[in-house]
Amino acid sequence: MDSWSGSCQACGTQGGPLMKFSLGKDFFGRPYDRLSPSSDQNPKWYCTLCSMHKNLQRDFRDIGAEFDKLGVRHGSELSKGDEFRRASLRLQEIMAILRGTQQPSPFLSGHDVTLLMERLNTLTMPV
Repeated sequence: MDSWSGSCQACGTQGGPLMKFSLGKDFFGRPYDRLSPSSDQNPKWYCTLCSMHKNLQRDFRDIGAEFDKLGVRHGSELSKGDEFRRASLRLQEIMAILRGTQQPSPFLSGHDVTLLMERLNTLTMPV
């Protein structure tokens, strides 16, 4: 939390609960620790809505990274049929959430999500 203002560090909302997510699992179930890298010694704190959008951004980023691995023929979670379907569905969910919110996401653009969805649609789904 910004110890001086107590406000969300994405949208500036004050007076509500603030959260940070530093430990957890990524979209594909792999553990991550956002606070371990020496470059991240100042965690950011977000309101409930921005926290949700930050999680959507993380999932979007994970799916995009796995898609990029497919392009260079590295092992990718998306080469598994179930993970490919999950990722496609998650992108549709992310797009629906972005369309359903009144304010634009501070972390994601619908255009970027649409582009990744289109890129995934160009692939043949693994079985």
